Amino acid sequence: MGKDAAYTGAERRATPSLSDEQIDQIAERAATVALERVYTQIGRSVVSKILWIFGAAGLAVAAWLGGAGHLKP
Repeated sequence: MGKDAAYTGAERRATPSLSDEQIDQIAERAATVALERVYTQIGRSVVSKILWIFGAAGLAVAAWLGGAGHLKP
């Protein structure tokens, strides 16, 4: 059966009927998951920036110590 051929058998799709309570529960769960993902992304961004700042500060200290003669080549 090709992609363009129409299905001629019995209808197999079921249309589930959800109650308003079930829809609300699904919506609340989706919102919770979305917020968790946003907070995770924000946390990763903050940690990444902090690591960049520490790295830059470490290089600055190393350059300063090298320039002052405290580090041996």
